[in-house]
Amino acid sequence: MKNKTDFLSDTLENKAVLFAAGEGKMLTMGGNSITFKVTSDISNDQLGVYEIQLAPATIGARLHYHRFMDETFIVRKGTLTIDLADGPVLAQEGAVVYVPRMTAHGFSNQSGDDVVINLIFNPGQQREGFFYGLKSILTEPVIDAAKYLKLYQKYDSFPVDVQNMLPVGPPQ
Repeated sequence: MKNKTDFLSDTLENKAVLFAAGEGKMLTMGGNSITFKVTSDISNDQLGVYEIQLAPATIGARLHYHRFMDETFIVRKGTLTIDLADGPVLAQEGAVVYVPRMTAHGFSNQSGDDVVINLIFNPGQQREGFFYGLKSILTEPVIDAAKYLKLYQKYDSFPVDVQNMLPVGPPQ
């Protein structure tokens, strides 16, 4: 006898996850940090939510795009500079910037104060691996551009200008 499936009833589960302020796995690089909140494992790879703290005069990423995911920036503290193909925009505290796939963008903190953002990727696409790889590459004594590009491409990030892709030097 076959098992019968009840197509008319829902099975509820309690899988909610709460991250209080300061909670989550944190990676640090110099005066910057990335705290994992909702990871691909938690969301079945549907969503990634991260808290990022950028020190003054820090480049988060140069102009790049994603083919298969959207990115949303929520500015919680300070002023974030979002670079777009037609020039930079300033996102003040409380601003939300939605960047759909195939839209060139970058971001930096060009101010003298820390900037704190929530960064959301949809779908998540195991973005945590990107952040671990980023820390590994950017903390080496000499940054290997070929390794950086390989990491970028593995995690659905494509630099607009491969000659100017590394997040080093003053924000532009």
